Amino acid sequence: MTTFAASSDRPAERLMSTSVLVIGTGGAGLRASIELAERGVQVLAVGKRRAHDAHTTLAAGGINAALGTMDPEDSWQQHAADTLRESYFLADPAIVEVVAKGAARGIEDLERWGMPFAREADGRISQRFFGAHKYRRTCYAGDYTGLEIQRTLMRRARELDVPIIDTVYITRLLVSDGRIFGAYGFDIVDGSPIVIHADAVILAAGGHTRIWRNTSSRRDENTGDSFRLAALAGGRIRDAELVQFHPSGILEPADAAGTLVSEAARGEGGILRNALGERFMERYDPERMELSTRDRIALASYTEISEGRGTTNGGVFLDVSHLPREQILAKLPRVYRTLIDLQMLDITEQPIEIAPTAHYSMGGVWVRPEDHGTGVDGLYAIGEASSGLHGANRLGGNSLIELLVYGRITGADAAGYVSGLTSVRRDPAAVAEARAEMQHLLTADGAAGRSTESPRRLQRALRDIMTEHAGVVRSEAGLRAGLAKLDALEERVAKVTAHPDIAGFDDLAHAFDLYGSMLAARATLECAIERRETRGCHNRSDYPEQDAALRGNFLWSPAGGVEFAPLPEAPESFRGLASDELDDSVAGKLVE
Repeated sequence: MTTFAASSDRPAERLMSTSVLVIGTGGAGLRASIELAERGVQVLAVGKRRAHDAHTTLAAGGINAALGTMDPEDSWQQHAADTLRESYFLADPAIVEVVAKGAARGIEDLERWGMPFAREADGRISQRFFGAHKYRRTCYAGDYTGLEIQRTLMRRARELDVPIIDTVYITRLLVSDGRIFGAYGFDIVDGSPIVIHADAVILAAGGHTRIWRNTSSRRDENTGDSFRLAALAGGRIRDAELVQFHPSGILEPADAAGTLVSEAARGEGGILRNALGERFMERYDPERMELSTRDRIALASYTEISEGRGTTNGGVFLDVSHLPREQILAKLPRVYRTLIDLQMLDITEQPIEIAPTAHYSMGGVWVRPEDHGTGVDGLYAIGEASSGLHGANRLGGNSLIELLVYGRITGADAAGYVSGLTSVRRDPAAVAEARAEMQHLLTADGAAGRSTESPRRLQRALRDIMTEHAGVVRSEAGLRAGLAKLDALEERVAKVTAHPDIAGFDDLAHAFDLYGSMLAARATLECAIERRETRGCHNRSDYPEQDAALRGNFLWSPAGGVEFAPLPEAPESFRGLASDELDDSVAGKLVE
């Protein structure tokens, strides 16, 4: 590592070097890093939050694979068919096939590394239903599946001595003649600028759901970093408008708005009521009621609120207080504890005020099915940063298996790519541009008439725009109004400055979070305008029907705007299965 001289008041610029840089230390980034290390390729994994606390740890329900341990008739073809159908046929069939075929191998890898899956008495891995699965194929570890996966991958990474630095914020990817040669960033603790030379980069830094006011993502994660990094490097964003809204996020306190109330609360018998006390699901899905799917319940709740039957805070009520206290404490302990901690609310006695909350980015960076390359030489994207598997509705349990399948495949391809390079060209101008962008935020306070706009304040303004104009239900007029407000906000963003203090350089991180969120918001609004139909998570009040001509993806780039790409037909191996009617009864199944 080389260190360059610092100015009197700025830390020195550090230079690091690795064969492959992995950005993101959640499940996707760790799995790719493990694959590279097992193949003997030098790898460095960096992240902006503690690796043990990655977003992966919040995934509760389970991970899918057609193992057939419970239902021998299950197959990868049926898994693929269920995934394609639930995507409203907007998933890339080739990506769906790769994940469904590779799922069993992903579970085997976790088993080999000590993952504590729930098991039957005879030792078989237990599998249970999730909504919209024909067979039981969801493996799990209690309701802490994501946490156990993260622990398993962290343990394996330590065994392989994978270097992980979880205080590094990457602000730019470095590109020369269309080929990646590294990344630029800074240390969040001491502010040291960092140049990382790398022959390939794997982007695993999450999605963009934090750009809505109510979101299940925690502060400072899923702020659109991946969108910005890839787009500025020459990549494209696919399906930015396709965002899954979870029906039950809490509204208070403000800094925890969007925190999820588990769907187990409805599964155990919770009832949804509006502010008038009406059990409103009778109007929207009288057979399944509260056991309907996420998109239907989110839309129903939104409708009740928008038509004036919501609470004064803009929500509805989820009530479990009629259930026996013992049942609540035994089956909903995390929900009970969370509401006591955040609101001092005893759910055995009082209802929970909830509203739809942005939960998962089904769109993301465009990638090739075979290796998740982005079209920029040496740049890959995986996990929630990528796109193509989920379409307009994510099948419950698929996000975790996607990490395992493409983490392995992309790690292997990146290993082959860097091993085959005979020369690498580095462009000092690319480094200088990234350096100047950071210095501009740190040194331009008061210069050239710039004000001291706060990144946090503008983040809140952006979330308000997206919530008002690109929430559960959209319209052309609303989306265009949102774009106009975004244009005005851009002028204020240009005046943002960062003010590090003795506690660290979080303020600089917030400024770059804002940059990523602004780009992701523009991609989302512009793509949402062009998708003039209602399909899955995307509800257009002015186009309430699904349009067969729009069975495809909207691709976005900063320079080119929006373009439409029709999707190919699924292969015969699962095309017919995807068209079959699925039993949508709720007996014995988790809600979603």
